[in-house]
Amino acid sequence: MLDELGAVGYPKTTGSKGIHIYVRIPPEHSFADVRRAALAFAREVERRTDEATTTWWRKDRDPKKVFVDYNQNARDHTIASAYSVRGVPEARVSAPLRWDEVTDCAPSDFTVLTMPARFAELGDLHADIDSTPFDIAPLLEWAHRDEAAGKETPPEPEAS
Repeated sequence: MLDELGAVGYPKTTGSKGIHIYVRIPPEHSFADVRRAALAFAREVERRTDEATTTWWRKDRDPKKVFVDYNQNARDHTIASAYSVRGVPEARVSAPLRWDEVTDCAPSDFTVLTMPARFAELGDLHADIDSTPFDIAPLLEWAHRDEAAGKETPPEPEAS
């Protein structure tokens, strides 16, 4: 879907169990529009595949589906930045990935001990992210379509 939209995605591990995909956007939209765009993207992924869900509550989610977490775009939400060390005993690192690594990598592959050699070999896999901005206008059209069809924007999760 990113290719279809003309968006360049930069995948990375979270340092826990997930994958984040960064897409640089110009700072021209309101927070509300960015959130609506993220939700519209997630809903479109869910529409196109039986393997994804946007169901927020874990208890209501099919555990066999990939959760597309649009709430990464919630107000005051922080995420693990690329190369940050996570607070787990093995000191896993939130590691930028090549797309061909996404399906076969494991969080334990990337630690403070393995990242220096990886970085020396591959360099910064997110180095050119600022040169590939994506205009979210198509996503805002999807958001409008969804809202016109009666889909509401869920409330933001409460700050913890």
